[in-house]
Amino acid sequence: MSRANDPAARPPGSRAISSVKRSAFFMALPMYLFTLVFVLGPLVYMLALSFLRREGVWGVSLSFTLRNYSRIGIPEYARTFIQSIRLALFSTGAVILFGYPFGYFMAKLRPVWRARTMLLLIIPFWTSSLMRLYGWIIVFRANGILDRILMAIGLTAEPLRLLYTYPAVVTGMIYALLPFMIYSVYTSAEKMDWALVEAARVLGASPAQAFLTVTLPLTMPGLFSGVILTFIPSMGLFFIADILGGNKVVLVGNLIQEQLMKAHDWPFAAALSVVLMLMTTFFIYLYRRLARATGSNGELEGLV
Repeated sequence: MSRANDPAARPPGSRAISSVKRSAFFMALPMYLFTLVFVLGPLVYMLALSFLRREGVWGVSLSFTLRNYSRIGIPEYARTFIQSIRLALFSTGAVILFGYPFGYFMAKLRPVWRARTMLLLIIPFWTSSLMRLYGWIIVFRANGILDRILMAIGLTAEPLRLLYTYPAVVTGMIYALLPFMIYSVYTSAEKMDWALVEAARVLGASPAQAFLTVTLPLTMPGLFSGVILTFIPSMGLFFIADILGGNKVVLVGNLIQEQLMKAHDWPFAAALSVVLMLMTTFFIYLYRRLARATGSNGELEGLV
C-alpha cells in the first residue's frame, strides 16, 4: 500500500477532520431518518394515492387516474377553495391591523412590562385550543355574554344570531393566529435601532414619515413572517370553521375531513391535500420573492 493511502501516514489534522465529519454524520442520522420516514414518506404516499381510484367503501384500486384532480374543478369544490382563500386574506388583514401595532408598542415597553405582556400572551397557550374555541361559543350564542352586553348598553333590542356565522369564524381565526403576528413583529421591532427614528425626526420628518421611511422597512421582515404564519394556517384550520361556523362556512380543511371521515374517499382527499400543499408552497415562494425584492430576508428564511 502506498504511503498516500496509508491512514497512519496522513497528517493528524486530516484524521481529526475526518473523525469530526463522521461524528457529525452519525449525530444527524436520526434527523435524516425521521425526515425520511415521517415527512417525505407520507408526502410521497399522499401524492401516489391522489392518482388512484376509489374502490368499495374503504378500498383503493391500483389504477392510474386524473379524475380526482378534475373533480376539484367542480363549482362546489372550486367555491370552497375560493372561500378559503378569501377567508385567509380577510383574517390575515385583520391580524395585521391588530397585531402589528401591538407587537410594535410591546417592543417599546420597559423590560418589566414587556415580560408581563409576553406572559399574558403565552398563558392562553397553556390550555387546549379547542377549549378556548368552545369558550367563544358561550360568547357568541343567543343570549350569551356579547348579547347581554349589547342589550345592556342599548345597541341592540333583541339577541343576535352571531354563532355559526362568517364573522364568528373570522373572530376565531384572529384569536387563534394573532399571537404569531405579534411575536413576529415584536422580534423585528425589538432588534431595531431606535436612534434611526430619532435621527429622521431631527432631520424634519413627521411621525408618519419617520414610520413609513424608517420603522416600517426595518420591521418588514417580522411583518412578512407574521403574514406567512397567519395566512398559511388559516387555509387549513378546519376545526375553527367547524366549531364556530357549523355547516355554513366550509373550508378546504373541512372538505378534506369530510372526504376522509364521512365519504371515505381517500384518493380524492389526497388530491385536495396535494392542491392545498401546492397553493401554500406558491404563497411561500411569493413571500421569498417579495422579501428579496424589498431587501428583507425575513425571520422565516431558514424555515422556507
